Amino acid sequence: MTRPQFEIKNLTMAYGDFVVMRNLDFVIPRGEIFVIMGGSGCGKSTLLKHMIGLLDPTEGEVCFEGRSFTAADKEARQEMLRQFGITFQAGALWTSMTLAENIALPLREYTDLSVDEIKEVASLKLSLVGLRGFEGFFPHEISGGMQKRASLARAMALDPKVLFFDEPSAGLDPVSSRRLDDLILQLRDSLGTTIIIVTHELQSIFSIADNSVFLDVELRTQSALGNPSEMLKNPPNANVYQFLTRSSESVAV
Repeated sequence: MTRPQFEIKNLTMAYGDFVVMRNLDFVIPRGEIFVIMGGSGCGKSTLLKHMIGLLDPTEGEVCFEGRSFTAADKEARQEMLRQFGITFQAGALWTSMTLAENIALPLREYTDLSVDEIKEVASLKLSLVGLRGFEGFFPHEISGGMQKRASLARAMALDPKVLFFDEPSAGLDPVSSRRLDDLILQLRDSLGTTIIIVTHELQSIFSIADNSVFLDVELRTQSALGNPSEMLKNPPNANVYQFLTRSSESVAV
């Protein structure tokens, strides 16, 4: 049996005495597009921060490829982090750097590539996200959708095994959002990258998710796990149904 990419084991997330989510338990296989979904304030982005080590759980652990990321020492955690690529809601590109320079930054820091080799890799990553020829542009000179793609190119700089997205469609028009969804599917299919996405956008959820976890803000735990389209056909509970239809109707379960 293939070892999963990630395992979330009995995870409880809290800020002081306030419990955000408790008893989270799920597995993310390699090469899967996995969506973390739920209503506002349920802890989607907080869970992502636990998975990349920005926050430590109150209870439980995050495991990456069979190793505890949560319990790892600083050196081991850094080694695992180099296998992650992360994109943030706002893109987080360095505004004083060109797109090529943004991508070059992690390559200079973590590889022994020459200057020419770094330029070549930067151009390749930009071409993968449809930005060939934009190496010399600054972030403010391109559209919001292009900035999202440039941020993705930077996240791919070190050929990560896992790509994390935090609300990738936030602030995009429907056409740009669909293009980004298509790009995510292409990257998964061509590179075999595991992709973990925090989103509440139904179009993206139904278009690209292989699997998902639903964080229930009322119960403060996960109340569903599986393919969103299958959940819509056979809703596990009323809250999942309402989220997936954006409906106030109830459903028999």
